[in-house]
Amino acid sequence: MNIAGVPASEVLAELDQRRATEPDVHAARLFGLVYPSGRDDLEALFFEVHRRYLFHNALNPFKFPEIAALETEVVQMTGALLNVPDAGGGTMTSGGTESILMSMLVNRERANARGIERPQIVAPYSAHPAYAKAAHYFGMDLVSAPLDDHWRVDVREMAKLVGPSTAVLVASAFSYPHGVMDPVADVAALAAESGIGCHVDACVGGFVLPFLERLGRDVPAWDFRVEGVTEISADVHKFGYVPKGASVILHRDPDWSSHQVFLYDRWPAGLYGSPAIMGARPAAPIATAWAAMRYLGLDGYTEIMRDLMATVVKIRRGLESMTGVEIVGEPIGPVLALHSSTIDLYAVGDVMDQRGWNLNRNVEPRGLHMMLSPAHAMVADELLADFADAVANHSESKGVEARYS
Repeated sequence: MNIAGVPASEVLAELDQRRATEPDVHAARLFGLVYPSGRDDLEALFFEVHRRYLFHNALNPFKFPEIAALETEVVQMTGALLNVPDAGGGTMTSGGTESILMSMLVNRERANARGIERPQIVAPYSAHPAYAKAAHYFGMDLVSAPLDDHWRVDVREMAKLVGPSTAVLVASAFSYPHGVMDPVADVAALAAESGIGCHVDACVGGFVLPFLERLGRDVPAWDFRVEGVTEISADVHKFGYVPKGASVILHRDPDWSSHQVFLYDRWPAGLYGSPAIMGARPAAPIATAWAAMRYLGLDGYTEIMRDLMATVVKIRRGLESMTGVEIVGEPIGPVLALHSSTIDLYAVGDVMDQRGWNLNRNVEPRGLHMMLSPAHAMVADELLADFADAVANHSESKGVEARYS
Protein backbone atom coordinates (compact mmCIF):
# COMPACT_ATOMS: atom_id res chain seq x y z
CA MET A 1 0.00 0.00 0.00
CA ASN A 2 1.26 3.47 -0.91
CA ILE A 3 0.83 5.33 2.35
CA ALA A 4 1.98 8.64 0.93
CA GLY A 5 -0.93 10.92 0.10
CA VAL A 6 -1.31 12.36 -3.40
CA PRO A 7 -3.27 15.38 -4.63
CA ALA A 8 -6.97 14.89 -5.32
CA SER A 9 -6.40 15.75 -8.98
CA GLU A 10 -4.04 12.77 -9.30
CA VAL A 11 -6.48 10.46 -7.56
CA LEU A 12 -9.28 11.49 -9.92
CA ALA A 13 -7.02 11.31 -12.97
CA GLU A 14 -6.04 7.74 -12.11
CA LEU A 15 -9.66 6.77 -11.59
CA ASP A 16 -10.59 8.31 -14.94
CA GLN A 17 -7.78 6.36 -16.58
CA ARG A 18 -8.90 3.10 -15.02
CA ARG A 19 -12.56 3.73 -15.80
CA ALA A 20 -11.70 4.42 -19.44
CA THR A 21 -10.54 0.81 -19.86
CA GLU A 22 -13.99 -0.53 -18.94
CA PRO A 23 -17.35 -0.26 -20.70
CA ASP A 24 -18.99 3.17 -20.65
CA VAL A 25 -22.15 2.69 -18.62
CA HIS A 26 -23.84 5.55 -20.50
CA ALA A 27 -22.95 4.49 -24.04
CA ALA A 28 -25.77 1.89 -24.35
CA ARG A 29 -23.32 -0.84 -25.34
CA LEU A 30 -23.92 -2.99 -22.27
CA PHE A 31 -26.82 -5.45 -22.16
CA GLY A 32 -27.25 -6.07 -18.46
CA LEU A 33 -25.48 -5.10 -15.24
CA VAL A 34 -26.55 -1.48 -15.74
CA TYR A 35 -29.96 -0.17 -16.81
CA PRO A 36 -29.58 3.36 -18.18
CA SER A 37 -32.83 5.26 -18.48
CA GLY A 38 -31.49 7.66 -21.08
CA ARG A 39 -33.08 10.44 -19.05
CA ASP A 40 -30.75 13.33 -18.13
CA ASP A 41 -33.35 14.77 -15.77
CA LEU A 42 -33.57 11.52 -13.84
CA GLU A 43 -29.82 11.14 -13.53
CA ALA A 44 -29.48 14.76 -12.39
CA LEU A 45 -32.01 14.01 -9.67
CA PHE A 46 -30.00 10.98 -8.55
CA PHE A 47 -26.81 13.02 -8.29
CA GLU A 48 -28.58 15.48 -6.03
CA VAL A 49 -30.09 12.75 -3.87
CA HIS A 50 -26.76 10.97 -3.55
CA ARG A 51 -25.05 14.20 -2.57
CA ARG A 52 -27.56 14.61 0.27
CA TYR A 53 -27.30 11.03 1.57
CA LEU A 54 -23.77 9.95 0.65
CA PHE A 55 -22.57 9.53 4.25
CA HIS A 56 -25.80 8.47 5.98
CA ASN A 57 -26.22 5.04 7.55
CA ALA A 58 -29.57 3.26 7.43
CA LEU A 59 -28.62 0.82 10.19
CA ASN A 60 -30.30 2.62 13.08
CA PRO A 61 -33.91 3.74 12.52
CA PHE A 62 -33.96 5.48 15.90
CA LYS A 63 -31.11 7.81 14.97
CA PHE A 64 -32.33 8.32 11.39
CA PRO A 65 -36.12 7.91 11.52
CA GLU A 66 -36.70 9.69 8.22
CA ILE A 67 -34.43 7.27 6.36
CA ALA A 68 -36.47 4.47 7.88
CA ALA A 69 -39.63 6.27 6.76
CA LEU A 70 -38.28 6.56 3.20
CA GLU A 71 -37.61 2.81 3.18
CA THR A 72 -41.10 2.08 4.46
CA GLU A 73 -42.60 4.25 1.73
CA VAL A 74 -40.54 2.52 -0.99
CA VAL A 75 -41.78 -0.84 0.28
CA GLN A 76 -45.36 0.45 0.36
CA MET A 77 -45.17 1.90 -3.16
CA THR A 78 -43.67 -1.32 -4.49
CA GLY A 79 -46.29 -3.32 -2.64
CA ALA A 80 -49.06 -1.27 -4.19
CA LEU A 81 -47.52 -1.82 -7.62
CA LEU A 82 -47.48 -5.58 -7.07
CA ASN A 83 -50.86 -5.74 -5.32
CA VAL A 84 -49.68 -6.96 -1.94
CA PRO A 85 -52.58 -7.19 0.55
CA ASP A 86 -52.91 -4.35 3.04
CA ALA A 87 -51.62 -6.60 5.80
CA GLY A 88 -48.51 -7.58 3.84
CA GLY A 89 -45.06 -6.24 4.48
CA GLY A 90 -41.41 -6.35 3.56
CA THR A 91 -38.09 -4.57 3.53
CA MET A 92 -35.52 -3.13 1.18
CA THR A 93 -32.29 -4.98 0.49
CA SER A 94 -29.11 -4.34 -1.46
CA GLY A 95 -30.23 -6.30 -4.52
CA GLY A 96 -32.04 -9.28 -5.92
CA THR A 97 -29.65 -11.79 -4.41
CA GLU A 98 -30.17 -10.45 -0.90
CA SER A 99 -33.95 -10.31 -1.44
CA ILE A 100 -33.92 -13.95 -2.51
CA LEU A 101 -31.69 -14.90 0.41
CA MET A 102 -34.10 -13.26 2.83
CA SER A 103 -37.04 -15.07 1.28
CA MET A 104 -35.30 -18.42 1.50
CA LEU A 105 -34.28 -17.72 5.11
CA VAL A 106 -37.93 -17.06 5.97
CA ASN A 107 -38.98 -20.31 4.34
CA ARG A 108 -36.21 -22.20 6.13
CA GLU A 109 -37.33 -20.84 9.48
CA ARG A 110 -40.95 -21.75 8.79
CA ALA A 111 -39.92 -25.24 7.69
CA ASN A 112 -37.71 -25.70 10.76
CA ALA A 113 -40.70 -24.78 12.90
CA ARG A 114 -42.57 -27.67 11.26
CA GLY A 115 -39.77 -30.05 12.18
CA ILE A 116 -37.97 -30.12 8.82
CA GLU A 117 -34.27 -30.18 9.58
CA ARG A 118 -32.95 -29.63 6.04
CA PRO A 119 -35.61 -27.89 3.95
CA GLN A 120 -35.68 -28.04 0.17
CA ILE A 121 -36.06 -25.26 -2.38
CA VAL A 122 -37.69 -26.48 -5.59
CA ALA A 123 -36.84 -24.00 -8.33
CA PRO A 124 -36.77 -24.00 -12.15
CA TYR A 125 -33.51 -24.92 -13.83
CA SER A 126 -33.57 -21.38 -15.21
CA ALA A 127 -33.85 -19.78 -11.76
CA HIS A 128 -31.24 -17.32 -10.55
CA PRO A 129 -28.12 -18.77 -8.84
CA ALA A 130 -29.14 -16.89 -5.67
CA TYR A 131 -31.34 -19.88 -4.77
CA ALA A 132 -28.29 -22.16 -4.85
CA LYS A 133 -26.43 -19.55 -2.82
CA ALA A 134 -29.23 -19.49 -0.25
CA ALA A 135 -29.19 -23.28 -0.01
CA HIS A 136 -25.42 -23.17 0.52
CA TYR A 137 -25.59 -20.47 3.18
CA PHE A 138 -28.65 -21.66 5.08
CA GLY A 139 -28.28 -25.43 5.20
CA MET A 140 -30.96 -26.12 2.61
CA ASP A 141 -31.05 -28.23 -0.55
CA LEU A 142 -31.81 -26.90 -4.02
CA VAL A 143 -33.90 -29.22 -6.18
CA SER A 144 -33.87 -28.21 -9.84
CA ALA A 145 -37.11 -28.58 -11.82
CA PRO A 146 -36.81 -29.12 -15.57
CA LEU A 147 -38.08 -26.74 -18.23
CA ASP A 148 -40.69 -27.40 -20.89
CA ASP A 149 -40.32 -26.90 -24.63
CA HIS A 150 -40.97 -23.17 -24.19
CA TRP A 151 -38.18 -22.76 -21.60
CA ARG A 152 -40.67 -22.36 -18.74
CA VAL A 153 -40.69 -24.52 -15.65
CA ASP A 154 -42.55 -27.77 -16.27
CA VAL A 155 -45.11 -27.76 -13.45
CA ARG A 156 -46.00 -31.43 -13.87
CA GLU A 157 -42.37 -32.37 -13.39
CA MET A 158 -42.07 -29.87 -10.52
CA ALA A 159 -44.99 -31.56 -8.76
CA LYS A 160 -43.08 -34.86 -8.79
CA LEU A 161 -40.25 -33.19 -6.89
CA VAL A 162 -42.40 -31.90 -4.03
CA GLY A 163 -41.94 -33.98 -0.89
CA PRO A 164 -42.07 -33.85 2.91
CA SER A 165 -38.96 -31.65 3.09
CA THR A 166 -40.05 -29.11 0.49
CA ALA A 167 -40.24 -25.63 1.98
CA VAL A 168 -40.85 -23.39 -1.03
CA LEU A 169 -41.51 -23.42 -4.76
CA VAL A 170 -40.04 -20.80 -7.05
CA ALA A 171 -41.31 -19.22 -10.25
CA SER A 172 -39.65 -16.49 -12.33
CA ALA A 173 -41.57 -13.55 -13.68
CA PHE A 174 -39.68 -13.37 -15.89
CA SER A 175 -36.49 -15.45 -16.12
CA TYR A 176 -33.10 -13.85 -16.64
CA PRO A 177 -31.69 -16.41 -19.15
CA HIS A 178 -34.61 -16.34 -21.59
CA GLY A 179 -36.98 -13.54 -20.57
CA VAL A 180 -39.96 -15.90 -20.44
CA MET A 181 -42.70 -16.12 -17.83
CA ASP A 182 -42.98 -19.25 -15.74
CA PRO A 183 -46.61 -20.35 -15.22
CA VAL A 184 -46.85 -18.59 -11.88
CA ALA A 185 -50.50 -19.38 -11.24
CA ASP A 186 -49.88 -23.12 -11.66
CA VAL A 187 -46.77 -23.07 -9.45
CA ALA A 188 -48.62 -21.06 -6.79
CA ALA A 189 -51.56 -23.49 -6.88
CA LEU A 190 -49.17 -26.39 -6.40
CA ALA A 191 -47.55 -24.60 -3.46
CA ALA A 192 -50.90 -23.81 -1.85
CA GLU A 193 -52.04 -27.40 -2.29
CA SER A 194 -48.84 -28.55 -0.61
CA GLY A 195 -49.11 -26.00 2.21
CA ILE A 196 -45.77 -24.35 1.40
CA GLY A 197 -44.47 -20.99 0.22
CA CYS A 198 -44.32 -19.73 -3.35
CA HIS A 199 -41.61 -17.19 -4.12
CA VAL A 200 -41.98 -15.24 -7.36
CA ASP A 201 -38.66 -13.91 -8.55
CA ALA A 202 -39.55 -10.61 -10.19
CA CYS A 203 -36.14 -9.07 -9.68
CA VAL A 204 -36.07 -8.33 -13.41
CA GLY A 205 -39.78 -8.14 -14.13
CA GLY A 206 -41.08 -6.36 -11.05
CA PHE A 207 -40.76 -2.92 -12.60
CA VAL A 208 -41.60 -4.13 -16.11
CA LEU A 209 -44.75 -6.25 -15.93
CA PRO A 210 -47.04 -3.77 -14.11
CA PHE A 211 -46.33 -1.16 -16.76
CA LEU A 212 -46.76 -3.60 -19.63
CA GLU A 213 -50.17 -4.30 -18.16
CA ARG A 214 -50.91 -0.56 -18.02
CA LEU A 215 -49.99 -0.38 -21.71
CA GLY A 216 -52.68 -2.95 -22.46
CA ARG A 217 -50.37 -5.86 -23.14
CA ASP A 218 -51.39 -9.40 -22.21
CA VAL A 219 -49.55 -10.24 -18.99
CA PRO A 220 -50.21 -13.64 -17.39
CA ALA A 221 -51.24 -13.55 -13.73
CA TRP A 222 -48.12 -13.41 -11.60
CA ASP A 223 -48.31 -11.03 -8.61
CA PHE A 224 -50.12 -11.11 -5.26
CA ARG A 225 -53.46 -11.22 -7.05
CA VAL A 226 -52.60 -14.90 -7.56
CA GLU A 227 -53.66 -16.95 -4.55
CA GLY A 228 -50.77 -19.00 -3.27
CA VAL A 229 -48.06 -16.43 -4.08
CA THR A 230 -46.50 -15.74 -0.70
CA GLU A 231 -43.45 -13.63 -1.57
CA ILE A 232 -42.12 -11.49 -4.42
CA SER A 233 -38.70 -9.97 -4.94
CA ALA A 234 -38.39 -6.91 -7.18
CA ASP A 235 -35.29 -4.85 -7.97
CA VAL A 236 -35.69 -1.09 -8.13
CA HIS A 237 -32.13 -0.83 -9.46
CA LYS A 238 -33.00 -2.68 -12.66
CA PHE A 239 -36.02 -1.31 -14.52
CA GLY A 240 -36.76 1.11 -11.71
CA TYR A 241 -33.61 2.80 -13.12
CA VAL A 242 -31.99 3.81 -9.81
CA PRO A 243 -28.30 3.22 -9.02
CA LYS A 244 -27.24 0.00 -7.30
CA GLY A 245 -28.28 -1.42 -4.79
CA ALA A 246 -31.99 -1.15 -4.19
CA SER A 247 -34.32 -4.12 -4.10
CA VAL A 248 -37.51 -5.02 -2.25
CA ILE A 249 -38.70 -8.31 -0.76
CA LEU A 250 -42.43 -8.46 -0.09
CA HIS A 251 -44.44 -10.99 1.95
CA ARG A 252 -48.18 -11.58 1.72
CA ASP A 253 -48.44 -12.20 5.47
CA PRO A 254 -46.87 -9.75 7.92
CA ASP A 255 -45.61 -12.40 10.32
CA TRP A 256 -43.35 -13.79 7.60
CA SER A 257 -41.28 -10.59 7.66
CA SER A 258 -40.40 -11.18 11.30
CA HIS A 259 -38.36 -14.25 10.31
CA GLN A 260 -35.98 -11.93 8.47
CA VAL A 261 -35.12 -9.90 11.52
CA PHE A 262 -31.99 -10.71 13.51
CA LEU A 263 -31.91 -9.40 17.08
CA TYR A 264 -29.03 -9.73 19.53
CA ASP A 265 -28.37 -8.14 22.92
CA ARG A 266 -25.76 -10.38 24.55
CA TRP A 267 -22.88 -7.92 24.25
CA PRO A 268 -21.92 -4.69 26.06
CA ALA A 269 -23.47 -2.21 23.62
CA GLY A 270 -27.12 -3.23 23.93
CA LEU A 271 -29.70 -4.35 21.39
CA TYR A 272 -28.56 -4.87 17.82
CA GLY A 273 -31.15 -5.48 15.12
CA SER A 274 -31.10 -5.96 11.36
CA PRO A 275 -33.89 -6.94 8.92
CA ALA A 276 -31.50 -8.31 6.29
CA ILE A 277 -27.92 -9.47 5.86
CA MET A 278 -26.20 -6.11 5.96
CA GLY A 279 -25.72 -4.24 9.21
CA ALA A 280 -24.54 -0.80 8.20
CA ARG A 281 -26.46 0.14 5.09
CA PRO A 282 -25.95 3.03 2.69
CA ALA A 283 -28.92 5.37 2.76
CA ALA A 284 -28.42 6.72 -0.77
CA PRO A 285 -30.00 3.70 -2.55
CA ILE A 286 -33.06 4.01 -0.32
CA ALA A 287 -33.36 7.72 -0.98
CA THR A 288 -32.82 7.41 -4.74
CA ALA A 289 -35.42 4.65 -4.98
CA TRP A 290 -37.88 6.86 -3.12
CA ALA A 291 -37.02 9.86 -5.28
CA ALA A 292 -37.38 7.97 -8.56
CA MET A 293 -40.75 6.53 -7.65
CA ARG A 294 -42.04 9.88 -6.43
CA TYR A 295 -40.64 11.76 -9.43
CA LEU A 296 -41.76 9.41 -12.19
CA GLY A 297 -44.97 8.06 -10.72
CA LEU A 298 -47.04 5.47 -12.54
CA ASP A 299 -47.42 7.61 -15.64
CA GLY A 300 -43.72 8.34 -15.90
CA TYR A 301 -42.73 4.70 -15.63
CA THR A 302 -45.43 3.74 -18.11
CA GLU A 303 -44.12 6.20 -20.68
CA ILE A 304 -40.57 4.92 -20.27
CA MET A 305 -41.86 1.38 -20.74
CA ARG A 306 -43.82 2.40 -23.84
CA ASP A 307 -40.64 3.76 -25.43
CA LEU A 308 -38.54 0.81 -24.27
CA MET A 309 -40.91 -1.75 -25.76
CA ALA A 310 -40.91 0.14 -29.06
CA THR A 311 -37.13 -0.32 -29.06
CA VAL A 312 -37.50 -3.99 -28.12
CA VAL A 313 -39.93 -4.57 -31.00
CA LYS A 314 -37.63 -2.80 -33.46
CA ILE A 315 -34.55 -4.78 -32.42
CA ARG A 316 -36.44 -8.07 -32.22
CA ARG A 317 -37.89 -7.65 -35.71
CA GLY A 318 -34.48 -6.75 -37.05
CA LEU A 319 -32.88 -9.81 -35.51
CA GLU A 320 -35.64 -12.15 -36.64
CA SER A 321 -35.25 -10.87 -40.21
CA MET A 322 -31.71 -12.25 -40.28
CA THR A 323 -31.57 -15.76 -41.73
CA GLY A 324 -30.65 -18.32 -39.10
CA VAL A 325 -31.21 -16.10 -36.05
CA GLU A 326 -34.04 -17.19 -33.76
CA ILE A 327 -35.54 -15.86 -30.53
CA VAL A 328 -35.67 -18.35 -27.65
CA GLY A 329 -39.15 -19.05 -26.28
CA GLU A 330 -41.74 -16.30 -25.95
CA PRO A 331 -40.08 -13.39 -24.14
CA ILE A 332 -42.53 -10.92 -22.66
CA GLY A 333 -40.33 -7.90 -22.10
CA PRO A 334 -36.90 -6.45 -22.79
CA VAL A 335 -34.84 -9.65 -22.39
CA LEU A 336 -34.04 -11.48 -25.61
CA ALA A 337 -32.12 -14.76 -25.89
CA LEU A 338 -30.87 -15.69 -29.36
CA HIS A 339 -29.92 -19.06 -30.77
CA SER A 340 -29.25 -20.62 -34.14
CA SER A 341 -28.92 -24.08 -35.64
CA THR A 342 -26.91 -22.78 -38.60
CA ILE A 343 -24.77 -19.92 -37.25
CA ASP A 344 -22.12 -19.96 -34.53
CA LEU A 345 -23.54 -17.10 -32.47
CA TYR A 346 -20.55 -17.19 -30.14
CA ALA A 347 -18.43 -16.26 -33.16
CA VAL A 348 -20.92 -13.51 -33.96
CA GLY A 349 -20.55 -12.34 -30.40
CA ASP A 350 -16.76 -12.19 -30.85
CA VAL A 351 -17.18 -9.78 -33.75
CA MET A 352 -19.62 -7.68 -31.78
CA ASP A 353 -17.17 -7.59 -28.87
CA GLN A 354 -14.47 -6.30 -31.21
CA ARG A 355 -16.81 -3.50 -32.24
CA GLY A 356 -17.43 -2.43 -28.67
CA TRP A 357 -20.73 -4.19 -28.04
CA ASN A 358 -20.85 -6.22 -24.85
CA LEU A 359 -23.27 -8.99 -25.70
CA ASN A 360 -23.75 -11.75 -23.15
CA ARG A 361 -23.60 -15.48 -23.88
CA ASN A 362 -26.08 -18.19 -22.95
CA VAL A 363 -25.18 -21.83 -22.49
CA GLU A 364 -28.66 -23.38 -22.96
CA PRO A 365 -29.51 -22.98 -25.68
CA ARG A 366 -26.09 -21.93 -26.91
CA GLY A 367 -26.34 -18.37 -28.12
CA LEU A 368 -26.41 -14.71 -27.20
CA HIS A 369 -28.33 -12.72 -24.62
CA MET A 370 -29.58 -9.14 -24.68
CA MET A 371 -31.18 -7.21 -21.85
CA LEU A 372 -32.38 -3.99 -23.44
CA SER A 373 -32.75 -0.69 -21.61
CA PRO A 374 -34.33 2.63 -22.68
CA ALA A 375 -30.95 4.07 -23.70
CA HIS A 376 -30.61 1.42 -26.41
CA ALA A 377 -33.09 3.40 -28.49
CA MET A 378 -30.29 5.73 -29.57
CA VAL A 379 -28.10 2.87 -30.86
CA ALA A 380 -30.70 0.43 -32.21
CA ASP A 381 -29.93 1.04 -35.89
CA GLU A 382 -26.18 0.77 -35.35
CA LEU A 383 -26.62 -2.37 -33.27
CA LEU A 384 -28.69 -4.11 -35.94
CA ALA A 385 -26.34 -3.07 -38.73
CA ASP A 386 -23.29 -4.36 -36.85
CA PHE A 387 -25.09 -7.57 -35.90
CA ALA A 388 -26.13 -8.26 -39.50
CA ASP A 389 -22.56 -7.66 -40.66
CA ALA A 390 -21.24 -9.93 -37.91
CA VAL A 391 -23.64 -12.69 -38.98
CA ALA A 392 -22.40 -12.34 -42.55
CA ASN A 393 -18.72 -11.95 -41.69
CA HIS A 394 -17.44 -13.97 -38.76
CA SER A 395 -14.75 -16.59 -38.31
CA GLU A 396 -14.52 -19.39 -35.77
CA SER A 397 -15.48 -18.71 -32.16
CA LYS A 398 -12.69 -17.65 -29.83
CA GLY A 399 -14.30 -19.66 -27.06
CA VAL A 400 -15.46 -16.75 -24.91
CA GLU A 401 -17.39 -18.36 -22.07
CA ALA A 402 -20.88 -17.52 -20.93
CA ARG A 403 -20.43 -15.76 -17.62
CA TYR A 404 -23.11 -13.93 -15.66
CA SER A 405 -20.62 -12.39 -13.25
